Amino acid sequence: MASKVQRQQAISKLVAKHAVTNQPQLVDLLAADGIAATQATVSRDLEDLGAVKVRVPGGETVYAIPEYEPARIAPEDQLRRVMGEWVAEVRKSGHLVVLRTPPGCAHVVASALDRSGIPGLLGTVAGDDTLLCVAEESVGGEALAEKLRDLAGLS
Repeated sequence: MASKVQRQQAISKLVAKHAVTNQPQLVDLLAADGIAATQATVSRDLEDLGAVKVRVPGGETVYAIPEYEPARIAPEDQLRRVMGEWVAEVRKSGHLVVLRTPPGCAHVVASALDRSGIPGLLGTVAGDDTLLCVAEESVGGEALAEKLRDLAGLS
């Protein structure tokens, strides 16, 4: 019998590997890996892990588990993939840059940007489909917006 930590690690891996749309599907995937769990247990585990539902291209919603590893730097190819997949618009105003995403996806892009180590990006604030990026004064919003447009393939 898997411990709670082992089960939650398995859930994290399964959610990262498969497009998991509902809890019964996750119970089945766990069972295929030899881990017995009820839907209620999986529900609690998803809550503990901070899992959220995000809309993917095609309109379907799937579970995602935001990573909280502040010391981990996102590689640029991963950032380009996230930005290219989720960012629809980049606009600037002064030292601020506003990015638009599909509904429910802004936090995914914000997390990747916060871990990116992009020079001149002080931080992000994410809503549902919009995120605000704050540029350092020495860099400015125009230069940051251009870098973000390039990463998103919008240049």
